Amino acid sequence: MIRIGFGFDTHRLDFNHEFWLGGVLIPHAKGASGHSDADTLIHAIIDALLGAGGLRDIGTQFPDNDSEYRGIDSKVLLSRTMEMLVAKGFHIVNIDSTIVLQTPKISAHIPAMLETLAPLMNLDMSQLSIKAKTSETLGFIGREEGISAYAVALLEKS
Repeated sequence: MIRIGFGFDTHRLDFNHEFWLGGVLIPHAKGASGHSDADTLIHAIIDALLGAGGLRDIGTQFPDNDSEYRGIDSKVLLSRTMEMLVAKGFHIVNIDSTIVLQTPKISAHIPAMLETLAPLMNLDMSQLSIKAKTSETLGFIGREEGISAYAVALLEKS
């Protein structure tokens, strides 16, 4: 059995926040704000994985009104998501993701993101795709007020 899941996440960019993306700390004047570390890419990937596994969404599994998750490293949430999927007999075939961000340019950080995330999901880096786009200065992303990420995940039941 194969299953596909789609994930989306968006966060506001604010001053005085660290900017974690794909498990990598990126130097920038602004960072994503949220209940956890606000790693938008990891959150989109988690939603895609949970959806494909029939486990609803990140807000259901890791609610933002639970103090346990305040400031939590999103890599921990990804590891817990993997435990849930493995318990249901799934493994990841591949993940394709896209980050939409006006600035900073992040293409130079993508190799570090791949090196960080692939082992957490027991993937070869060729099974994980991370792409980056701008919004061509349009909307809240173009005004550098926020970031969005999209992901699709293909799972197979062992």
